[in-house]
Amino acid sequence: MTRWPLRLLAAASTPVLVLTGCNHAGERPDASPRNCRTLAADPGWYGDNRQRIDAMINRLGHCGNTGSVAAGAPLALFDWDNTMVLNDVGSATFFWMINNSKVRQPAGGNWSTTSTYLTPEAAAALAAACDGLAAPGQPLPTGSDIGCADELVTIYTRHETRSGATAFTGYNHRRIQPVDAWAAQLLAGWTDAEITGFATAARAQNLGAAEGSGQTVGSTRQPGWVRYYPQMRDLAGTLQANGFDVRIISASAEPVVRVWATDIGIAEDHVMGVRTDHDGDVLTSRLAQCGGEPSIPFNEGKRCRINEQVFGVRGAAAFQQLPGQRRQVFAAGDSDGDVTFITDATALRLVLNRNQIELMCRAYANADGNWMVNPIFGKPLPMSTPYPCATQGFDEPAGGHAPLRQADGTVVADQVDRVH
Repeated sequence: MTRWPLRLLAAASTPVLVLTGCNHAGERPDASPRNCRTLAADPGWYGDNRQRIDAMINRLGHCGNTGSVAAGAPLALFDWDNTMVLNDVGSATFFWMINNSKVRQPAGGNWSTTSTYLTPEAAAALAAACDGLAAPGQPLPTGSDIGCADELVTIYTRHETRSGATAFTGYNHRRIQPVDAWAAQLLAGWTDAEITGFATAARAQNLGAAEGSGQTVGSTRQPGWVRYYPQMRDLAGTLQANGFDVRIISASAEPVVRVWATDIGIAEDHVMGVRTDHDGDVLTSRLAQCGGEPSIPFNEGKRCRINEQVFGVRGAAAFQQLPGQRRQVFAAGDSDGDVTFITDATALRLVLNRNQIELMCRAYANADGNWMVNPIFGKPLPMSTPYPCATQGFDEPAGGHAPLRQADGTVVADQVDRVH
């Protein structure tokens, strides 16, 4: 899920990416090879971004081949929320579950069991709002009980209780986004098939809603619609047509993202999202591990999951950058939670400009010339104030901010927002 981190320089709204294409290995024999898809010309592309992607496809792909990393195909990775679609499918499913009373009362009524990062204040607030409404393990009536619904929604959307107390603490800010983990952990007690049904219903509701519409969840107003970007659908198909192995890496719950990704031709086993352990047929609130620790696909956690699932690396080594020949050639994303896996791409890195400090600092510094910045398609954000890369460009594991440094240790200078 690419939820929007709290640290933004400008109000973000919509992200999108655009493309279409095909290729041959080596040089193209002509400008428009038969039976091949090429990147579609589109005014939303900034500068020569489309031409650069086209050239990469032409250089690295094989028109008509079936792409598999195991067989040596180049790997292309995409964030999902606000990169492949406008708005957030994890949020869409969470709000649907609240309105349809699908969140279960935790065992023993102890909300701390739903997340090890939930503060005592947040657990107490949830207990005060929701206890007595359902027996342990049973669905809460959040579709009708506004108080319980509002506490859940406030913690999810604002990372704090209704009284303003911090909701999550004690996590590595480069490996965990606790609210994204929590959205997956609150699926506990349901089977995969049931969750697929919830996500399918939420998808239908959000695709059917008018663009720009909201919905009432508890007493709050929340976004009520999601749209696929046709350009991104075309991009995924174009890369696949040219023999690329195309996969999704998201901080939304994996069963949810699978429902959305299959519609654009991404197989279920090519979707990487937040996973929780099973107890028999039902999901639990225990986060799955990566690199020997509880982890989700967020920032460094995305690298871990890719290295583990795609390249077979086990243990703490999965958090380390692999040699270039064992990494993705292309990556695209929009937020600071995508920094690490985008940086790992060896050929091109596409960043959708949502004014995220660390990501934009790295992209504009463009140390090796392989970064591309594109405005949000359809509704670009206004120019941001300069990014404070030299003092606040790096998100520290403990939650603070430090100077952003290049691989050689030099500090990245503050960057002007040039692509908008």
